Amino acid sequence: MMWSLKMNLTSLVFLIMISFISLMSSFFLLLYDLSLLVEWEILSLNSCYVSMSLIIDWMSMMFMSFVTFISSMVLYYSGGYMAMDMNINRFLYLVLGFVLSMGLLIISPNLISILLGWDGLGLVSYVLVIYYQNEKSGSAGMLTALSNRIGDVCILLSIALMFSLGGWNFIFYVKDWNFSEIGLLILITIAAMTKSAQIPFSAWLPAAMAAPTPVSALVHSSTLVTAGVYLLIRFNSALIGTLEQSCLLIIASLTMFMAGLGANFETDLKKIIALSTLSQLGVMMTILAMGWSELAFFHLLTHALFKALLFMCAGSIIHSVGDYQDIRVMGAMVKFMPLSVTSMNIANLALCGTPFLAGFYSKDLILEISFCSYLNELCFFLLVSATGLTVCYTFRLIFYSLVGGFNLMAYNNLNDNEVSMTWPMLTLSLGSVMGGAMLSWLIFPSPFMICLPLHFKLLVLLISIFGGFIGYLLNLMKVNYSLKSLSLYNLIVFSGSMWFMPLISTHSMSVNFLKIGKIYYSSGDMGWSEYYGGQGVYNFLMKKSVFLQKMQNNSIKLYMISLIMWMFILLMMYQ
Repeated sequence: MMWSLKMNLTSLVFLIMISFISLMSSFFLLLYDLSLLVEWEILSLNSCYVSMSLIIDWMSMMFMSFVTFISSMVLYYSGGYMAMDMNINRFLYLVLGFVLSMGLLIISPNLISILLGWDGLGLVSYVLVIYYQNEKSGSAGMLTALSNRIGDVCILLSIALMFSLGGWNFIFYVKDWNFSEIGLLILITIAAMTKSAQIPFSAWLPAAMAAPTPVSALVHSSTLVTAGVYLLIRFNSALIGTLEQSCLLIIASLTMFMAGLGANFETDLKKIIALSTLSQLGVMMTILAMGWSELAFFHLLTHALFKALLFMCAGSIIHSVGDYQDIRVMGAMVKFMPLSVTSMNIANLALCGTPFLAGFYSKDLILEISFCSYLNELCFFLLVSATGLTVCYTFRLIFYSLVGGFNLMAYNNLNDNEVSMTWPMLTLSLGSVMGGAMLSWLIFPSPFMICLPLHFKLLVLLISIFGGFIGYLLNLMKVNYSLKSLSLYNLIVFSGSMWFMPLISTHSMSVNFLKIGKIYYSSGDMGWSEYYGGQGVYNFLMKKSVFLQKMQNNSIKLYMISLIMWMFILLMMYQ
C-alpha cells in the first residue's frame, strides 16, 4: 500500500513536470511560429530509408501537455479508487504504458513510428479492458481489440503504399501529394474512424466501459479515442476537397446523432458518459471534415478537461454506492456528496456548452462556423439535433441520479473524504471553468468575426433550452403512469441500442462464425481430416507394421509359400 502511494506521488510529480515543460515549449513555438523536426536513420533500403522522427511544434507540445496533466490527475485519483486492489502496481504501470504510447503517437510525423504508438494503445487498452477478468470484460476486450485491429491493418497498408513516395515522413508529402491517387487517404480515414469509433465501428466504445473508471477517464478524454482525430488533423491538408472529406462529414454527423439518441435511453452511468464522448468525437470529426483542423484541435483539448472530470465524478459516486452503475438506483446524491455532485454538474454544463465554461468556447464556435459553411440540410439537421440531445440526456442524468428523490438503493458510506479522489476533481473543475477561455486566447490570437442572422444566432440557445426541458420531462414518472414507449417498442429498441451496432458486431458475427466453426470441426477436424489424417495414417501404419512383423517371424509356412511363389515366377520368365 505504501509502495503504491509513493508510486502515485512520484508519477504525479514527474508527469506534471513534463506537462509544464511541454506547455512552456508550446507557448514559445506558438509565439515564434517554429517547428522542429528531429530525425535519425535506422535502416537504408535502396532509395527508401527507415528513420525515427520526432516533430516538435506547438500542436504536439500542447497536446502532450494536456495528456500528461490529465494522466497525472488520473494516476493520483487511482490511488484512492483502486486502493483495495491487490494488483494496483500492475494497474499503474499499465496506465503509464498507455501514456507512453500516446506520447509516441503525438510526436511522430512518420507512419512507422506512429504504428508503434498506435499498436501500443491497442494492446494496453485490451489489457486494461479485461482487467477485472470476467466474461463481460473478456468479450468487451476482444471487441475493442478486433475493432482497433482494422485500423492497425489500414496503417500497415498505408506504410506499404507510401513506399512509392520514397519515405514514410508524411509531413513532407501531405500538402503537395494527392494521396487519393494511391488510395492512401482512404486507409488513413478508415484507421482514424476505427480509433475514434465512428459508424460502423462504434460498438466498442461503450463496451470498453468494462475497464476501471480511472482508465475510462484517461481513454475518453485525451488518449485512445482522440488518436484518430489527431491523426486526421495531421492529414487535414490532403483531406480538403476530396470525396473522403464528404463521406467523413456524413458519417461523423450520423455518429453524433446516433450517440446522442442512444444516451437518452441508457441507464448505465458510465455508458451514458461514454456515449457523450462518442457524440463529441462526432462533433470533432464533423468540423474536421469541413476543413477547420484548428477548431477540431481546440475542441479536443477543452473536451479532454471536462470529460476526465465527468468520469472521475462518476467513479467517486460509483465507489460510494457499492459499485452500482445503474442511475435508477441512485438519487439525492447532492445531500451526501456535494463536492462530487458540484464538480459533476460543472462538467455536465461544460459538455452542454453553457456560456463561459470550457465547452462553450469551442462548441459554440464550431456550431456557428458550421452555420456559415456550405452544409447540406441533412448534416445541418443532425448537428442541431445532436446539440439538443446532448442537453437532454445531461439533464436526464442530473435529475435521475443527482438531484431527484431517493430511489431503490440503501446508501452507506456516502462521503467526499477521500483526498486522493477529491483533489484531482477540484483541479479539473478549475480547468473546466477557465480552460476554454485561456485556450481561445492562446490558439486564436485574433477573434473570429461571425455575422449570422438573429434566428441562427439564437438557434443553439433555443435548442439547448428545449433539450433540457425534454430531459426534465423524461424524469417526471410515477408508478401508476402508463408506459407510452410500449406502443413504439421497436423504435425505442432501435434508438436505444445504437442502431443495432453492438448486436451486429457481437451476437450476429460470433454466432455465425461459431456455427461455421462447428460445421468445420465436425466435418473437418473430426471427419474427413481425421479419417485421412492422423487416425487414417495411424491405422495404415499399424496394419503394415503388423504385416511386416508376421513376415519376419520364423514360420516354415511362410518360407514354403515364398519358395513356391518364386519358383512360379522363374518358370514364367523362362517360358
